[in-house]
Amino acid sequence: MKTISIIVAIADNLAIGKDNRLLWHIPEDLKRFKALTTGHTIVMGKRTFESLPLRPLPNRRSVVITDVPGEQIPGCVMAYSIDDAIEKMEDGRENFIIGGGMVYKQFMPLAHKLYLTLVHKEFDADTFYPEINFDEWAEVERTDVDAVESLGFSYSYVTYDRKQD
Repeated sequence: MKTISIIVAIADNLAIGKDNRLLWHIPEDLKRFKALTTGHTIVMGKRTFESLPLRPLPNRRSVVITDVPGEQIPGCVMAYSIDDAIEKMEDGRENFIIGGGMVYKQFMPLAHKLYLTLVHKEFDADTFYPEINFDEWAEVERTDVDAVESLGFSYSYVTYDRKQD
């Protein structure tokens, strides 16, 4: 079975990005992202790939979704649809969806787990996370982080598992 997990930082107004950039810089969240995804497959759209500081991210298998037939990016596994991306995920291991907005929207109904960083502030953005129906999810872990003076906001790490029918 292919386990699909979504990892994302979301503002109170569901904002996740603007101008193909993150809206905040939370060093501890970047460390958490690295710790969770290292050694795993990460799946992303091409614009998210292009926004990364290092391409591809080290010690991870990168699946990049593009709608350009035959496009290749060195060091990456290319997928030409959501179904193709799923086919190229690893069996029996956690596969992380890392963005962007349209990729998150398409994988939400398929995800087994959510790793959310809830940023307790609203931001001006052009990319948003889809609404989450929390009735479908069970909270399994939460860590609240008090407002960090240099950031100007507090945040929470919350992990959810999809409820079984």
